[in-house]
Amino acid sequence: MNSAAEVATPNWDERLRKITMVVARLGLAYLFFTQLFWKLPPTFGCSNDFAFPVAAEAPNYWDGNGSGGLCYWMGLESIYQDRFREVLVTDMRPAGLPKIGFNIAPLAQANALLLDNVIIPNIAIFGWLIWLAEFWIFASMLLGFLSRFGALVSIGISLQLWIGLANVPRPYEWEWAYGAIVLLSIALLGLAPGRIFGIDGILRRQISASAAQGNRISQLLMALS
Repeated sequence: MNSAAEVATPNWDERLRKITMVVARLGLAYLFFTQLFWKLPPTFGCSNDFAFPVAAEAPNYWDGNGSGGLCYWMGLESIYQDRFREVLVTDMRPAGLPKIGFNIAPLAQANALLLDNVIIPNIAIFGWLIWLAEFWIFASMLLGFLSRFGALVSIGISLQLWIGLANVPRPYEWEWAYGAIVLLSIALLGLAPGRIFGIDGILRRQISASAAQGNRISQLLMALS
């Protein structure tokens, strides 16, 4: 039988776990902080009276139409919706094996259906929601406040970008630039990083008793923190 000393977690192991969790949390916070300023409200970086790119023939694929900011990238998601686009690509042909990948066009079409019929016609409203969602991720991760909820919102934002933009050919958008954010957000959702050097640790101590007594609000906050 193992003794308690043999199975106990070393102090350095616990410190390393906490440090890496905080670094990952703050890294995600800074990533979203860097993305707040090119799409500032109320124009969200859109130019030419909220113009969107328009489809064009190859090799141009699209005409910029004087667009910019959030309008530019949403327009590209709409333009590329019907075009064959692979993700999770592994090219093993140099080793004499086949190239594998998954055509994401059906998901891209569903994404564009929402963009074209709901979000783009109401960009003045949804632009605020998108910007505030990304600001929330930044603030949540920076402060360690409701960090699981912040990670959940990050999963939604980054997964939508992955579906809409991963591996589009022009400008080329490497799929793992978005995929890595999805995976980091999933990891932080499970780790609840705000409990380490964050507000969540304080919050949970304050509301744990009321949550145990069945207070629904406290239970919800415990789940999101």
